[in-house]
Amino acid sequence: MREFYENQLNELHSALTEMGNTCQKSIENTSEALILNDKKLASKVMRLSARISHQERDIEGKCMNLLLLQQPMAGDFRQVSAALKIITDMERIGIQAGDIAEILLTDDVGLDASRVPLQKMADETIRMLKDSMEALENNNLELARSTVRHDDVVDALFNDILQKLSSVDIPDSQRLNQLMIAKYYERIGDHSVNIANWVIYSIRGKHDTIEG
Repeated sequence: MREFYENQLNELHSALTEMGNTCQKSIENTSEALILNDKKLASKVMRLSARISHQERDIEGKCMNLLLLQQPMAGDFRQVSAALKIITDMERIGIQAGDIAEILLTDDVGLDASRVPLQKMADETIRMLKDSMEALENNNLELARSTVRHDDVVDALFNDILQKLSSVDIPDSQRLNQLMIAKYYERIGDHSVNIANWVIYSIRGKHDTIEG
């Protein structure tokens, strides 16, 4: 009976990893589509967003089955309950990647003219998501904590972009599109922090205390 239960936990872990990989691929594609103005890649992001939503529903079903039918012990309960929180953040990452793709598909971003560091912000956000998922996969407490701290880098880039966009001479429509894309990347960074915090919870049984 325990072997069957362990297999279900392993299946859940694999499904979470696969969903995280889909999220990472989606964000990487938004970054490439942004730089190359590639509408085919943007369309691919929209399809990946739909896949992420399907993966969330599948994993939610696995979690509910484990919680309702298997009556997990304390450590396993933390793992399953954290998974339920994590897939919510990953699903929102998929939505926000789709929002970026929709802007790229329907409007002109004009990134070359503004020279704001959107690419750098995308790269740092991708790093945060990748690290949070690696922390989840390997139960790496320090990497999870490092991901939480790295949010300061993304926030600083967002503030830099905001300042530059307030003075650069570009059409208002392009200014708004770049601002919205930056905001979506900032939110994706926030969701990566949430994932990392739930990894910390699943390992320690409690969240880290924020000092100061």
